[in-house]
Amino acid sequence: MGNLIKTGFLLAVLTCLLVLVGGAIGGQQGMTIAFILAFVMNVGSYWFSDKIVLSMYGAQPVDEARAPGLYRLVRELAAEAKIPVPPIYLIPDDSPNAFATGRNPQHAAVAVTEGILRIMSEDELRGVLAHELSHVKNRDTLIMTIAATLAGAITYLAQMAQWAAIFGGGRRSDDEGGGGGLIGMLLMAILAPFAAMLVQMAISRSREYEADASGARLCHRASGLERALEKLDVASRQEPMAATPATAHLFIVNPLTGGGFATLFSTHPPIEERIARLRAMKL
Repeated sequence: MGNLIKTGFLLAVLTCLLVLVGGAIGGQQGMTIAFILAFVMNVGSYWFSDKIVLSMYGAQPVDEARAPGLYRLVRELAAEAKIPVPPIYLIPDDSPNAFATGRNPQHAAVAVTEGILRIMSEDELRGVLAHELSHVKNRDTLIMTIAATLAGAITYLAQMAQWAAIFGGGRRSDDEGGGGGLIGMLLMAILAPFAAMLVQMAISRSREYEADASGARLCHRASGLERALEKLDVASRQEPMAATPATAHLFIVNPLTGGGFATLFSTHPPIEERIARLRAMKL
C-alpha cells in the first residue's frame, strides 16, 4: 500500500508540473497540444508494447513441450494471482534476465532469457516469474504509460519554449505577464524535463519495489526472489545484455550498467535495498 500511495503522489507531482510548466511557457493552448502529442505517441506504444518489445529482443514463443517446468510455474502462479496464463517467450541471450509486457492481464506476455534458465533453481525462477506476473496484475504498463505521457508532454512544452525563445517568445511573454521573460523561459525549458525525468524514474523504482513485495506474497515466501536477485546482480554484470534505455525498465534487473551518479537516473532501485526489503517481510 505504501508503494501505491507513493506512485499516486509522484503521478500527482508530474501532473502539477505539467500544469505549472504549461501555464508558464505554453499557455493553455500549448499545454493541450503537448499533452495530445504525448498521449497519442504513448497510447500507441501502450497498445502495441508487447509486440514491439518482444520483436526488439528476438523473443520467440516457446511451447509447453519444450519447457514443461517453465509452463508449470507460470500456470501455478497465474492461478494464484487470478489472472489468465500469459504466453511465454524465450529470448536467445546468455545474459540472465526476464520481463513481462502487455497492456492488461488479458493481453500480456512473459519473456525469459536462455541465460536465466541456466542459472536459476526452480525456487529462484518461481520468484522471478512471480515478480513479473505481479507487474501484469498490478497493471504497471498502464501506470508507466501515464507517467511517460505526462513527462513527454512536459518535454514537448520545453521544446516549444526553446523555439519560442529563439523567435522572440520571451518578449511576448514579458508583455503578457505570463512567461517570466526570456531567461525564465529558458531555465524552465531546461529544468522542467530534467525534473519530469527524475519523477518518472522514481515511479519506475516504486513499481519495482511493489512487484518484489507482490511476487514474494504470491510465492508465500521471499527467499527464492532474494536469492534470484543476488544471482542476477552478479551474473548480469559478468554477462551484460544489449538492451535499449527505452525498455530497460521492463526487466527484473537493469540490463544497463552504471554506478555512482548514474544510479540517480536508474529505472531500478539498488539490488541491496530490494533484498533488504524482501528480508524485512519475513515470509
